[in-house]
Amino acid sequence: MVFAVQGQRIAPNPQPLKDVIAALEKKFRVSILYREQLVQNRKVTPDTAGCNNPDKALSTLLTPLGLTYKKVSPTQIIISEVPIPTDKKENMPAEKLRLLHGSVRNEKNEPVPGVSVIAIGADKGTVTDAQGNYSILLEEGLQKVYFSSVGYSSYIASVKIEHLETFKNIILNSTITDLSGVVVAVGSRASQRTFTNTSLPVDNINGADLISTGQLTLDKALQYRAPSFNTVNMPVHDATSLSDPYEIRNMGPCRTLILINGKRKNPGSLVYIQTSPGRGETETDLSAIPVEAIKRVEILRDGASAQYGSDAIAGVMNIILKDRFEYTSFKANTGITSKGDGFSIGNSINSGVNIGKKGFANYTISFQKESRTNRPGKVDAEQDNIDLGDGTAAGLEKVKAYLAQFPDARNVNGTPAITAARFLVNTGIPVNDNATFYANAAYVYKNIQSYANYRTAYWKQDPYYLLHDTAETYLGFGPTFAGDLNDYNATLGFKQEKASWTTDVSATIGGNKQLYSVDNTWNPALGAQSPTTFRPGGYGFHHIVGNIDLTHTINEHLVIAFGTEFRNETFTIIAGDRASSVGAGPVSFSGIANINANTANRFNMGGYLDVSYDVSKSMLLNATARQEYYNDFGGAFVWKVSGRKKLLGDKLSVRSSLSTGFRAPGLQQVNLQIVQQIFTPGMGVQTKGVVSNKSMQAQVLGVPALKPERSQNFTAGIGLRPARNFSITLDYYNINIKDRIILSSDISHTADNNTELDTVLTANGIIGVSFFTNGISTNTQGLDLVATWKNIRVFDAGHLTINLAGNYTLANKLLGVVANPKLIEEAGQQVFDYMQEALLLTSRPKFKTILGSDLSLGKLSVNVNNTLFGPATFRSAGLDRNIKMVFKTKLVTDANLGYQCTRWLGVSFAVNNIFNVLPEYVLKPLNSYGQQILNDPVAFKRNINAVTFNGRYHIATYDGSHFSQSGTTFLLTINCKL
Repeated sequence: MVFAVQGQRIAPNPQPLKDVIAALEKKFRVSILYREQLVQNRKVTPDTAGCNNPDKALSTLLTPLGLTYKKVSPTQIIISEVPIPTDKKENMPAEKLRLLHGSVRNEKNEPVPGVSVIAIGADKGTVTDAQGNYSILLEEGLQKVYFSSVGYSSYIASVKIEHLETFKNIILNSTITDLSGVVVAVGSRASQRTFTNTSLPVDNINGADLISTGQLTLDKALQYRAPSFNTVNMPVHDATSLSDPYEIRNMGPCRTLILINGKRKNPGSLVYIQTSPGRGETETDLSAIPVEAIKRVEILRDGASAQYGSDAIAGVMNIILKDRFEYTSFKANTGITSKGDGFSIGNSINSGVNIGKKGFANYTISFQKESRTNRPGKVDAEQDNIDLGDGTAAGLEKVKAYLAQFPDARNVNGTPAITAARFLVNTGIPVNDNATFYANAAYVYKNIQSYANYRTAYWKQDPYYLLHDTAETYLGFGPTFAGDLNDYNATLGFKQEKASWTTDVSATIGGNKQLYSVDNTWNPALGAQSPTTFRPGGYGFHHIVGNIDLTHTINEHLVIAFGTEFRNETFTIIAGDRASSVGAGPVSFSGIANINANTANRFNMGGYLDVSYDVSKSMLLNATARQEYYNDFGGAFVWKVSGRKKLLGDKLSVRSSLSTGFRAPGLQQVNLQIVQQIFTPGMGVQTKGVVSNKSMQAQVLGVPALKPERSQNFTAGIGLRPARNFSITLDYYNINIKDRIILSSDISHTADNNTELDTVLTANGIIGVSFFTNGISTNTQGLDLVATWKNIRVFDAGHLTINLAGNYTLANKLLGVVANPKLIEEAGQQVFDYMQEALLLTSRPKFKTILGSDLSLGKLSVNVNNTLFGPATFRSAGLDRNIKMVFKTKLVTDANLGYQCTRWLGVSFAVNNIFNVLPEYVLKPLNSYGQQILNDPVAFKRNINAVTFNGRYHIATYDGSHFSQSGTTFLLTINCKL
C-alpha cells in the first residue's frame, strides 16, 4: 500500500497517524481538527493514492481505525470516534450487570444528542438519543466513562456502580467559542489560514461575545471587545447622531475597510464636519448590522490595500453572518440608565431553514427603540451674558434670573432618541458537492430625534410669536433635529471548488441615504412668513461592486490567487426646501441650497495577484500586488509581503509584514459643498461653509485637486502557545501616511484685512470656508497585546475563560510640514491648526486595555469585563493656545449575569459601567504662560467656559471624550429558543 502526495510516493511502512493527517491537510488545503488522544501512538499504512478529494481519503484512512469525520465547512473537518452500538450481546452474565443511565446537556441546559458514551477498559458504549439521554449496562465497581461529541470538550466521569440502577447526569462544555482553530477569511487571498496559523494579526470575536456586552449595536459592542477599536457618543452634533464616528489604531473611520462575508460594504453618505473625532471623514454604518445575525467578526489589524483595495490602510473588518440553521431564537430586551432616562425596548428573531446537507437560509429581524438621555450642566451667567446676552449689567440680572429658574438653560445634552428596524438574510444553495450559489441582503431604517442648543430668551427672540403664544411668558425655544437613515446592501455570488481551482464570482450593491428635518425654530430671513418646520435636504451614496476571484493550488507548497474588482460609485447632495436655505437658514441648522445640490459619479477597476508559499511545515511566505485605476485621478500600484515562522514545535511563532497602501479620496470629500451653523467654543454658534475641492472658490484660493493618500505599513509580532488552553500574541505596527486628506480649519479674513487672501475673499464674497486638501503626512506606531486562558475548570461542571487585550499608541504625530496653499501661507493662516491636530492625533485614548472573564457553571453564566481607557487630549477653539485639555485614565466595569431557566428559556441581566464612572478632564499648561493662566481664577474659569459652552457640556465637552457620558445602564434580556 502506498500514499501519494502530488506525485511523491511514500514507502508502505507504518507512519504516525498525525503525520498522515498533516499531509492530507496540505494536499487538499483543508484544516483537520482532532483531539490529541485520538492519534497518540497510532500508526497507519495508508492507501489513498487514488483519492482525489478529502472525503474519500479520510474515509479510507479512518474507517479501519474506528474513527469518523464531519465537515463543518468546505475547508474545516473534525475527526471523532465512531459511536459504539448497543445491540451487541453482553458477555457478562446479566445478574452481574448494572444499569447506568442519565442525560447529557450543555452549559445552557440544552440536551446534546449523538454524544459517544464509552466505558474505558470495556467493550461497551452507546450514544445519547434526541433528548440527550443514555443508558448502558456495566459491571459493579468503579468505572471510568468517557463522554465526547463534536463541538464539545470531552469529559471523563468516575462512577461507582453498586446498585441495580445508577443515575449520572453530565454537562459538556461547548468549545464553539474557541476560535483558535477557525479558518479566517482575511489575511491572504491565496489561502485561508486558521487563526493561529495566519501570518498577520487577526482579532476573532464570536457573535455570542458581542451580545454578552449588553450593548445594543455592533459598534458599541466592539468598543468593549476589540482593544484597538474606539467609538463614542457625541453630545449634540446634529447628523453625527445618526452614526457615531469610530476608528481602529487611531486612524480615522474611513481607513478601515468593512466587509460582509468577504464583500465590500458601502460607506455612509455623511461627512463629519463638526469639531469631533473623525472630522472630515465618512464611515460605514456598523450599527446597521444586527448583532443577532453575526456569527463572528474578524478584524485584520494590518494594512491590506494590496488584497482589498482602497480604504484598508488601518485594516479590514470582516463580518461573518450566521449560516446553517440550529434553532429559532426570539429575544426581547429592555433597559434604562441609572438616571432614569434612556429607556430602551427591543426584540429580535433569528431563524432559518437548512437546505440539504450544506445549504441554508438564515434570517434576522430586529426592532429597537431608545429614549434620549440628558446630561446637562450648570450654565455660567456672567460668560453667557457676554457671549449670548447684551453684555450689560442689566442684561446680567436678566440672565441670572433666567438661570435661577433653569440652571441648565433648558439645554438637552446626551444621546438622541432612536428608532431602528433591521432586516438581514443570508443564504447558501449548493448546486452539487463542490459548487454553491450564495446571497445575503440587509436593510436598516433608523430615525433619530435630537436637540440643538436651547435658544434662551436672552439669546434669541421670537418677535413674530411663531414659537410661543402671545399670552405666554417667553422662555426661548429648543430647535429639534430629526434624521431618517436608510442603509442597504446585497450580494449575489457563485463559488465552485473543482480539482485544484476555486472560483468565486459575485455582484454587490449597497447604499446609504439620509434626509433631515428641523422643527421648533424659524428663519429670521423670512420674518413673519417663516415656517417653523423645515426640510434641509440630505445626502445619498450608492455603489455597485463586481468581483471575480480565482485560487489555484499548484502543489502542497504553492498556492496562487488572482482576481479583479469593478466598482461604480454615486454621491448625491439633496437640496432642502427653499425656506431652509434662504439667508442664513433657520436658527440651528441651515438647509442645502439648490446651487449646492449635486450628483457625482466615478468608477474604478483593480486587479491583484497573491502568492502563498509554504517553505516548510513551519515557515510561510505570502506576497500580493495590486493595480488600481480610477477615472477621476488615475492609477495606484501597491504591494505587500508577509511571513510567519513557527519555533519550538507550534508553541512559538514569529510574524511580520511590509506593505504599501492607498486610499482614494471619497466622492463625498471631493464634492461636498454646504453651509452649516457650527458651534465654536468661545464664539458661540457661527455660520460656516465647506466648499467643494472642484469649486471656483477653492480654485481662487489655490487649493490643489485631491489625490490619493499613500501609506507604508510595517508590522512585526510574536505568538506564544505554551499550552493548548493558553495563548498570547504581541504585535508592533508602524504606519506612515503621505498626503493625508483633511478638512481644513476655517479660512477667513485676517485681523488687519490687508493681505492678498483678504482681497480674494472679498472679491469672491467669501466670509469663511473650509475645504478638503492633502494637507499633512503622519506616522502612527503602537502595540497590540492579546492573551487568552480558556477552559479553566471550576468545580466539576464549570469552566472559566480569561481574556486580556490591549492597545498602546507609541506615536501619532505629524511628519514634515503642513502643505498650505501659497495664498493662505502668505496670510499667516494654516489649513491644519493646533485644534485640528488634537482632534486627529490625540483625541482618542492613548491606550485601552480589556480584562474579561467568562464563567459557565451549569445553568449559570457570568461575564465580567473591565475596560481601562487611557488619557485623551483635546485643544479646542476658544481654549488658550498655551493650555491643553486632558481626559483622565478611567476604568469601566461591566457585568452580565445569565441563567438558562429551561431548555428553551434563558434570561440575562447586564449592568454596564457598574460604578457609574464618567469622563473627567483637567486643563494642563503647555508652558509657563499656560501655568500662569491656570493660576488665575478668572482666566481659568474663562477657559473652562470655552470648552463647555459656558457649562452646558460639563462632562464630555462639545468636542467629545474618550468614552460615553451616560453612566450606569441596565439591560434585561429574555431569550427563547424554539
